[in-house]
Amino acid sequence: MHLQFPASVSRFAHGRRSLTGLVAATLLCGSLGATANASDLPSAAPSEVGVDAAPLSELSSWLDAQGYDVRSLMVVKDGQVIMERYTQDLGRQHNYELYSVTKTVTALLAGLLIEEGKITLDARVADVIATLRPDLAERVADKEEVTLAHLLSMSSGLAYDFDPEGDPIYYGAEDRLALIADTPVAWEPGSAFDYTDVNPVFAAAMLEAAAGEPLAEYAERRLFEPLGMENASWQRADDKGLVSAGWGLRLRSMDLATLGQLLIDQGRFDGEQIVPEGWIAQMTTPRAARDFGYYLWLGHIVDTTPSFDMMGFKGQFVTALPERDAVVVMTAMLPIDGGLRHSKNVRIFRNVVNDYVLPALDGEGSAEADAALEDEVAARASSTPTPGVFVDPTDEPQS
Repeated sequence: MHLQFPASVSRFAHGRRSLTGLVAATLLCGSLGATANASDLPSAAPSEVGVDAAPLSELSSWLDAQGYDVRSLMVVKDGQVIMERYTQDLGRQHNYELYSVTKTVTALLAGLLIEEGKITLDARVADVIATLRPDLAERVADKEEVTLAHLLSMSSGLAYDFDPEGDPIYYGAEDRLALIADTPVAWEPGSAFDYTDVNPVFAAAMLEAAAGEPLAEYAERRLFEPLGMENASWQRADDKGLVSAGWGLRLRSMDLATLGQLLIDQGRFDGEQIVPEGWIAQMTTPRAARDFGYYLWLGHIVDTTPSFDMMGFKGQFVTALPERDAVVVMTAMLPIDGGLRHSKNVRIFRNVVNDYVLPALDGEGSAEADAALEDEVAARASSTPTPGVFVDPTDEPQS
């Protein structure tokens, strides 16, 4: 089923961005030692959009008291940034390794290529890979029934035994497609959900073949530039130049907030239809699992109101709340123990959203609470919490 939202849901009109909003964004960025891009979402005090800043101050204090290595935290209401918190002297200009948040961006690119008529959801892995890489044709012949739709919904039936801390598909790969070509089809495609990272490797190859250019270049032209993502960088390509569709993308926290708002606004940004509205509807429709659409988690962080959730290894998150017109973004280095759906970092982010952000959205704002939040955020800017997980070189923020 497709999640339906009432007509009363507010929609922020990006195309009507006011001079006041731009000035506010500039002032906020100046206070954070950061630089705003012209297309960044505008900023507002929480009370200006009916939000109580007190629970957000409590959230910041709680994160500090727990010693959680949260590098950035952003809350957006009605298309305006109302909280922007950084540690380690980071700022708005820094981007982060997003891990599996990359998958959601890949799904957006798939929608663009489908709209252009360059690929369909029924496109078969065996056919596309055999054309792209004739040397692998025999090794992928058993994947004749696996389609792009199966890859995007994590229901391909492909069974790959991987090591998340040292698997060659993640680190220093010479040829990712060759590494996974022999992955067996263990059950009927489409019959069950199984989250495996061979799916986005095949998806990257199929989408790049459809684009007729490197996937990162297509993404830059069709998505990052229209959304004003000047610091976007898709790294960790293999030695043949193929990026993974499941990790390696680096974006700023502001860019992540823009993606969340893009989902809420059904593919529109700054008055333009960037991604087809119908494709956003398909992405946000449950497929092989009740909480997963096309490379997008559904209702996984919040269960009291609809949510669209992007989740990345070690603590990279975006939650879009369409009925509240709100987005929450976090980048972090948090513990990974506990499994896919309920790892420690997921549980921490659930606390962030459910215990603090939702009460703030339900409260009544005041100028005094706004000022207290500003002071609290400033007090954490130079804090240096200890990472709760192993840190790779790619985990270092870049500007």
